Amino acid sequence: MKKEDKSLVIQKIKDTLAQYSAFYLVETAGLDAEKTSAFRRACFGADVKLMVVKNALLHKALEQMEGDYSELYPTLHGATSLNCTNVGNAPAKLIKDFVKKGDTLPRLKAAYVEETFYIGEDQLDALASIKSKNELIADVVALLQSPAKNVISALQSGANKLHGILETLSNKEN
Repeated sequence: MKKEDKSLVIQKIKDTLAQYSAFYLVETAGLDAEKTSAFRRACFGADVKLMVVKNALLHKALEQMEGDYSELYPTLHGATSLNCTNVGNAPAKLIKDFVKKGDTLPRLKAAYVEETFYIGEDQLDALASIKSKNELIADVVALLQSPAKNVISALQSGANKLHGILETLSNKEN
C-alpha cells in the first residue's frame, strides 16, 4: 500500500472514531462467511458501524487522535474489527448473543466506552450491563417522578378525606 493510501485510510479511521462515543476492538477472523454476514447484519441492525482494519493503521490513527489510547496498543494483534457505536453496550450485547449460540467468535479484545478502557474478553459482562445515556436519563426521570406522584396522591387522598369529613359534619347538623 502506498504511503498516500495509508494516510487516507488513517484519516478515514480517525474520522469514523470521531463520529462515535465508544468503540470496540473485536476478533472476527475465524468466522465463516455465513456467520460474518450474520454478525454484520446484527451490527447494522443495532446501529453499530463495523470496519475491518489493519492494526498498524489503527495504531497510527489512535496515536494521532486527541487523548491517550496507549492501553489499547497491546491488543492490536491478529485480525481486528473495529465496532463503533454511540450506545456503549450495544456491541457487547451483540457479542454475547453470538457467544450464547455456542460460537467462540466474535471475541472481545478491548473497548473504549464512557472514557474508560476495558481490556480482555472477561470484561464482556461488565460492558453489556453498562446502561446507555438514554436508559440513565429514563431512570433519573422515573426517580424524580416517583416522589412527585406520591405527593400528588397524598394530597388527593387528603382532599378526599377532608371532603368526606366536611360532608359528614354537614349531614350531622341537619
